[in-house]
Amino acid sequence: MWLKFLGKGGSGDGECPTLYATEIGTYVVVGWKTETRETVEIPHLLLGFTEPETFIGATMSDTGRGTFLVSGRPITDRETVDRMRMEPHETAIEVPKAERTFHGVTAAA
Repeated sequence: MWLKFLGKGGSGDGECPTLYATEIGTYVVVGWKTETRETVEIPHLLLGFTEPETFIGATMSDTGRGTFLVSGRPITDRETVDRMRMEPHETAIEVPKAERTFHGVTAAA
C-alpha cells in the first residue's frame, strides 16, 4: 500500500498518532491501541491534517478528553506496517476518505 504522510501530533514523545493518505482513496490512521483491535484513539488535532475538502468517513466518538475513538480495518500487511513508525502502544487502521460538501451559507460581503 502506498502511503503519503499528512501529519502527526498528540503526544510529547515524538512518535505520535499519524495520518496518511493512500493511493486507493482512503486514510490510514495510526493511533493509540484500545481494547478493540479495530478501534484506535486519536487526538482531535489529527483531523486537521486531512486533505483539502475531505474528512475521515468513519464514525467517531468523542471521549471527552480531547480525543476520538475511531474504528476501521486493521492494517496487517507487514510491508505497510514496516513503513510506519509506531510505538508499542500504537496500531494502524484504514478508514474511508469522504468528500466534504458545503451545505452552509456564507456571510454577505
